[in-house]
Amino acid sequence: MHPVPARAALTEFVLKVHARCDLACDHCYIYEHADQSWRRRPARMTSEVLAAAAGRIAEHAAAHQLTDISVILHGGEPLLLGPVRMRDVLAELRRVIGAVTRLRIGMQTNGVLLSEQFCDLLAEYDVSVGVSLDGGRAANDLHRRFRNGDSSYDQALRALALLRRPAYRRLWSGLLCTVDIRNDPVGVYEALLAQQPPRIDFLLPHANWDVPPPRPRGATISYGGWLRAIYDRWCADGRPVPVRLYDSLLSTATGGPSGTEMLGLDPVDLAVIETDGEWEQADSLKTAYHGAPATGMTVFSHPADEVAASPQLARRRAGRSGLADECRRCPVVEQCGGGLFAHRYRAGRFDHPSVYCTDLKELIVHVRENPPAPVRLDTGSTDDLIDRVTTPTGDRLAIEHLVDAQTAIVRALLRGVADDLPPGGAAADGWAALTELDRRAPGSVARVTAHPYVRVWAVDCLAGMAAGHRHGVDYLGSIAAAAAIDAGVPLTLTVPVRNDRLHLPTIGTVLLPEVGDGTARVHVEKGGLRVTGDDVAVAIRAGAGGDTARWQPTRRLVTSDVTVLLEDGDPHRECHRLPATGRLADADAARWGVTFATAWEIITDEVPGRAEELGAGLRALVPLRRSGGGVSEASTARQAFGGVAATETDPGSLAVLLVHEFQHSKMNALLDIVDLVDSARPTSVVVGWRPDPRPAEAVLHGIYAHAAVADIWRIRADRRVDGALATYRRYRDWTIEAITALDRTDALTPAGSRLLRRIAHCVTGWPS
Repeated sequence: MHPVPARAALTEFVLKVHARCDLACDHCYIYEHADQSWRRRPARMTSEVLAAAAGRIAEHAAAHQLTDISVILHGGEPLLLGPVRMRDVLAELRRVIGAVTRLRIGMQTNGVLLSEQFCDLLAEYDVSVGVSLDGGRAANDLHRRFRNGDSSYDQALRALALLRRPAYRRLWSGLLCTVDIRNDPVGVYEALLAQQPPRIDFLLPHANWDVPPPRPRGATISYGGWLRAIYDRWCADGRPVPVRLYDSLLSTATGGPSGTEMLGLDPVDLAVIETDGEWEQADSLKTAYHGAPATGMTVFSHPADEVAASPQLARRRAGRSGLADECRRCPVVEQCGGGLFAHRYRAGRFDHPSVYCTDLKELIVHVRENPPAPVRLDTGSTDDLIDRVTTPTGDRLAIEHLVDAQTAIVRALLRGVADDLPPGGAAADGWAALTELDRRAPGSVARVTAHPYVRVWAVDCLAGMAAGHRHGVDYLGSIAAAAAIDAGVPLTLTVPVRNDRLHLPTIGTVLLPEVGDGTARVHVEKGGLRVTGDDVAVAIRAGAGGDTARWQPTRRLVTSDVTVLLEDGDPHRECHRLPATGRLADADAARWGVTFATAWEIITDEVPGRAEELGAGLRALVPLRRSGGGVSEASTARQAFGGVAATETDPGSLAVLLVHEFQHSKMNALLDIVDLVDSARPTSVVVGWRPDPRPAEAVLHGIYAHAAVADIWRIRADRRVDGALATYRRYRDWTIEAITALDRTDALTPAGSRLLRRIAHCVTGWPS
């Protein structure tokens, strides 16, 4: 047996874990087309087949040193496995394949059986979920019905409502819509968009020259025209959601990859494993003839390398040379790629153009002649990011980009701490536990490490390590324990106790005066946690109960749109220019909750775009002690993105403080990834809001924040709020004067100058 070249490696595997379905869709390529091999196969994949399949995939990944592998759970309907068997499948895949490479698990489902129990399980194993939906009720009911003819639409929408919940949103990979040209294209698009999907896939109904696609009598539009209509509306809307078909055409137009087998000349790197362990090609081939996807191999008898090298896959991996002469001569071949392989079938051969040839050409030419405006955030474009963060109405997409950047930065900081740890010890154990949790429950690790004061700790810790000491490194155990509690994963770790307190970020604090400064053992268990140490044992049940005199859970400020931590316990929150309060009394915390909720209503009413930004990036509010003057004050720390500190005040003032300080938080995050100030040209500028000259970066910060505050008071002045006009003018004048002074210097980089010009254009357009 000769080794298969690396270029022939497979990177995506479809696992048919359940070969039956609870719907009877009349366009289904599994049950309703030429290949009927499902009838002889077992309904469910057995443990023996699963073990062999996982072993073959892991073997293939190891042999080719693949950095990642995708496994898609398919059917039939994979949710028919039930939660218990599904857990077994996911655990086996993670255990075997995850040991040798990064494993991405996905699932395609009709959504009928999706439940909270399933979502919790899928979240635990980090499974992305695609749901099939063909549009609104009438469009979906054309095909996606139960065997008795009943509609599945309500069940599908219930599944999508679950996936839109904050706890499960990260699981949702998108909607899959099969085209039916009897449906109004824009109506279908609008119905899909209304579900707020992360992505939309349009699938041409599987057909070939022997069984052509349906073109209903009286239809006034072709498949190409149907897709053109949606493309035009999608562009007019500013491309609000990725659509794989159109994104593929835009990518291939500039020589990029297609990202789909339906278009382009990308090599095919997918294989299917059926419930009985047979290796097959893509399911779409089932529409050609009985046995078309078969390879004659099984996971018990053949490794993935032999499947990859088989003649059956070779003909699908031949690229341009494997296309019909007519296709090779076509001016759009680089984008079309001959269309989906299965759609080329005719009279026993696949060397024909796609049965959708004219439709694809119509769409491709239209997209070429009507390129979209560059409105979505280009993560590689500094100009696009600058333009978005200076949009006066706010831009949630820009905040999500900054959040993603912060996530990467914090992970790098944590890795930096871990890389300098000696082997063994509590800190190393904490890191090992955190790494394992990141594999098993990445959402929980992401939530805990997104806490603003985790980054503060990491930066301080790295500074200490650079100075030659490792004080505080064992806090890694506290972070890991907090993630385990969030995920409900059993774990035992040694964690630090400082000043009588054992703190678990985002979770809460255990009071341990018996320990003082030392360590204790945290045991994360079902239903709660235990803390043990010398002469101490504390049991805390989930939510409330147990030794509540020692337990100080992190409280939350909750509105209908956002949940923010009321952070009065984290030991690393003392990084603001004013001291933080201690633990608030229950009555004080309740008062904060009422004030915050009212302030949130004010922000949503006055500057709804800012509310969307805060909803995407605000993580914690730290109560501050009042200074001697007794005025309302607030603060943002350089290393604490998403954290705002403020003194207690009235709702209207808190609304302004939150917007003001989050502008500073955004600027800090922007400065992490974009150079705005030329450090080689130190400059001081006099500004209206401070008596002392300020460095250029501080002035830019002030301009950015004060422009947002001026906007709030401008709106209040329009509503004739007492004193609003004078306050608006003061902030507007401060901002314009500072812009003028800073613009006279040469302290800014081109990116900084662009940001300044964008703010100036906005502010100078407001009335005086």
